[in-house]
Amino acid sequence: MRRHRYRRRGPPPWWPANEAWPPAGPRRHGRGRFVRRIAALFAALLFLSAVGAVTLISRLVNYGFGGSPLAIAPIAGVTIVGIFLIALLLVGMRRFAVPLGDIVEAANRVAEGDYSARVAGQGPPSLRTVGGAFNTMASRLEAQDRQRRDLMADIAHELRTPLSVIQGRLEGLLDGVYPRDDRTIGVVIDETRLLARLVDDLRTLANAESGTLNLKKEPTDLAILIQDVVRSFSTDAQDRHVALVVDAPADLPLIAVDPLRIREVIANVISNALHHTPAGGTVSIAAQVRNEQMAVTVTDTGSGIGPEELPKVFERFYKGRSSRGSGLGLTIAKNLVSAHGGAIRAESAAGSGTTVSFTLPLQLS
Repeated sequence: MRRHRYRRRGPPPWWPANEAWPPAGPRRHGRGRFVRRIAALFAALLFLSAVGAVTLISRLVNYGFGGSPLAIAPIAGVTIVGIFLIALLLVGMRRFAVPLGDIVEAANRVAEGDYSARVAGQGPPSLRTVGGAFNTMASRLEAQDRQRRDLMADIAHELRTPLSVIQGRLEGLLDGVYPRDDRTIGVVIDETRLLARLVDDLRTLANAESGTLNLKKEPTDLAILIQDVVRSFSTDAQDRHVALVVDAPADLPLIAVDPLRIREVIANVISNALHHTPAGGTVSIAAQVRNEQMAVTVTDTGSGIGPEELPKVFERFYKGRSSRGSGLGLTIAKNLVSAHGGAIRAESAAGSGTTVSFTLPLQLS
């Protein structure tokens, strides 16, 4: 019987150090034992069925011929036919039991933490369907496990930077390396704010992805909301020498949204556009009704995003070559828009700027 690779080499790298390996649980049987049991069961059933059929026909023949030698030929024929049927059914049973045994073995491997287990497409159509569904499940589990490990590593990395700055500054204050003035304390406060913002972003992202985000929808004038967000970025835009242009008609219909969450979406998109637009560039924000939806578009005149990076801009902690921040802004924007029943997308080409647009339902209910 083929052994699981981790049983031969020890636990996988991600297995907790304080937990025993292999994991405790009911004893699992491998593919070989399962196939042998199925084969024995089928063989026993077929043998009993053949013996019963031969016995029944023998009694009928003996009854009809009075036990004469003429009964030997029919009984021999029935016996040969029975043996042939047993052999034929055993072959069919093997065609059924082997792929089913593969599924059992792969399921045991997944239960033990090996999400790379896959089932070969063989056997009857019904078993091939089950095998395909199993492979899809295992692929998703493997992807989720990889994302979980990557997420933990990314969170640790993002938290380490502000914590290191805070610790270093405070130790410097205690040792007299830094003067105990407002400027030094201000640096520490800025890092604590960055840390608090990161924690808030992680909490928002976790609630949005788990479907537990509480939206407080109310009729909202999106034009006023956009103008308010743009005003909050006016100082930053002036310092960067970037122009902010707004095209949001005052007669836009009211829409039912959570204004704080949609404000966060707009702010994240505008902030991302400002960070990628050089001095002398422009960031344009437009809102209009399109195809019975409210459409908001943010366009910058930055360097753009290459085709290899564009599909990743909404992924957690993804940062381009010139990106700063936590890498959660667009991910949070995507989840908040989806929570409102809308959609968001990005269009760009290297050297020609980027456009991020999202749509929201017009219904007020």
